Amino acid sequence: MGVQERRAREKQELRQEILDAARDLFVREGFENVSMRKIAEKIEYSPTTIYLYFEDKSDLLDCICEETFAKLDRKLTALGASSSNPLDGLRRGLRAYIEFGLKHPNDYRVSFLMDLNPVADQDCFQRCRAMGQKTFDHVRQSVLQCVEARLFRPVPIEATSQALWAAVHGLTALLIVRPNHPWVERSLLIDTLLDGILGGFRQAPA
Repeated sequence: MGVQERRAREKQELRQEILDAARDLFVREGFENVSMRKIAEKIEYSPTTIYLYFEDKSDLLDCICEETFAKLDRKLTALGASSSNPLDGLRRGLRAYIEFGLKHPNDYRVSFLMDLNPVADQDCFQRCRAMGQKTFDHVRQSVLQCVEARLFRPVPIEATSQALWAAVHGLTALLIVRPNHPWVERSLLIDTLLDGILGGFRQAPA
């Protein structure tokens, strides 16, 4: 490996270390209570070093959320490519969403559960929003395909897609923040939710 390649790899590794440290602190202490100095102290670098990679704390959060959505998007893309039945693909995608959140709880907390009202009015999170919409398009396209294949009755695409996301997000969030609740067996709980919400949109037999 050449000098330039090694330096590029080291820069990428440090950038990822900064992101990981910020994610952990955002989850434990809340976005408003974390400073760039505190992130720097966690990784034992100076704040100046972090500013070489990120403009400010909002830029850091934007990158963390973009990274999370990108990982989820890759997973859903792979699932979609392997599904020939749109309803089966939709169901597998919704289950994969829940399993992704449970496998990456800190990513999920930061991207979906953290209070962003203090920074919601700023002109930021452009990358996060773009990747989030790209990820959500998997649900939209699957719902549209189910309607076109007459597996779903003619439901409103956007409202149905948002309702499906709201349902799986709710279960994912509860399983993350209430792990000690006396839940039934996890796979059964997920299947029961998916049976209920997808069954409500099914096309009635002729």
